[in-house]
Amino acid sequence: MLAFFDPEQLKHKPKFSLFSGAPKPNSEVAERAKVLRAALLQQGHELRIAKPHGISPVAAVHSQDYLHFLENIYQRWQEIPGSSAEVIPNIHPNRTSGNEPCGIPKSAVGQAGWYMADTACPISNDTWNSALASANSAVGAAKHVMEGHDSAYALCRPPGHHAFADLAGGFCFLNNSAIAAQHLRLNFQKVAILDVDVHHGNGTQSIFYQRNDILTVSLHADTANFYPFFWGYSHELGDAQGTGFNYNFPLDHGTNDEEYLQTLKTALERITEFSAQAMVIALGLDAYKGDPYKGLGVSTQGFAKIAAEIAKLKLPTVLIQEGGYLSEALGDNLNSFLSGFENG
Repeated sequence: MLAFFDPEQLKHKPKFSLFSGAPKPNSEVAERAKVLRAALLQQGHELRIAKPHGISPVAAVHSQDYLHFLENIYQRWQEIPGSSAEVIPNIHPNRTSGNEPCGIPKSAVGQAGWYMADTACPISNDTWNSALASANSAVGAAKHVMEGHDSAYALCRPPGHHAFADLAGGFCFLNNSAIAAQHLRLNFQKVAILDVDVHHGNGTQSIFYQRNDILTVSLHADTANFYPFFWGYSHELGDAQGTGFNYNFPLDHGTNDEEYLQTLKTALERITEFSAQAMVIALGLDAYKGDPYKGLGVSTQGFAKIAAEIAKLKLPTVLIQEGGYLSEALGDNLNSFLSGFENG
């Protein structure tokens, strides 16, 4: 399978995050992309840098004011006396509740709170270019499929599925899966996004929540006591024209291969009923039983079984890397999924 990755994606090196109020090193390190890249090369996958596709595919998903913020906030932050080395918000207006305050503030500190959902997405000097390169890899994979190929994989890092149209969060800045799906719409009338990350893709859900041309389906650890907490419940079915085009399948923590596959069957039925013409897989390898986040209990062999079931849909497919953090099996898990998909 052809894979896309740009070394520019390695330059984003976040240092900080809060976990249960305690400052900890950020889990979304460049090393995870290096491990995945090495695994791809070891298995003989061709690795390619996508040609530049410009800002248009990104702007088709994200608001202009948000993109301007991401591109410029680091330099503005450095002008604040005594500011932190990375852009980290310390105030959050509850603007996703439907009761929005008066508007976007002018100050850099206020805008950081407005455009950043949590402390897990610190912004450094290299964040914008790395995120843009990650999104460009996703577009490259989508372009490859639009040219008539069965599938393509994008090693997207930083990941994207927690990014809303105008809000960063959960290690994510630009929503690579949403960008790929929106780009596929240039060739396909109906596109499905299947998110198998251990965390719910709340940003992806939000972006397409009122649309009926892109179906969003997510299998994830139950968010009642797991990030992102406020989204990912089974009653969230879409809104307006999008009603009935969003499906969440929260799973008990520790769910094993067989239990996962049973729920996956129902999720795939939703995609079949939708009559999808193309698909994006938001590929989180953090469903692995040995992943640091320990939300689900999928085995390395289980990833191959999951991928083989998905492949039975026989849809043109773009695979977008989302989560999957440093463990002894990270590279093996990727190769298990890709081989299962190709053989399925």
